Amino acid sequence: MPGLLRGVARTAVIAGTASAVSGRVQRRQAERFASRDAQIYAQREQAYEQQVPQQPAQPVAPASSGSDVITQLQQLGELRDAGVLTEEEFAAQKARILGS
Repeated sequence: MPGLLRGVARTAVIAGTASAVSGRVQRRQAERFASRDAQIYAQREQAYEQQVPQQPAQPVAPASSGSDVITQLQQLGELRDAGVLTEEEFAAQKARILGS
């Protein structure tokens, strides 16, 4: 019986030590990976900021008088028909002019 008890105690000590070492290794790896991921995120964010220039928001002009609005819409239509503006750009400018 003493030999059996000694074997069980030895197994418990070995398993406890292995568990503690494994936990420490996992924590160190998690810290290292978190640091690496933070660096990668910062580099990607910086590269994105360099690629996409910050455009200031354009203030919305107050609605003009009726004839000015019609004239501006006609000019926008001409630019769209000439191929200078896409449909999306035309719709955005039209909404800006109409104040919607």
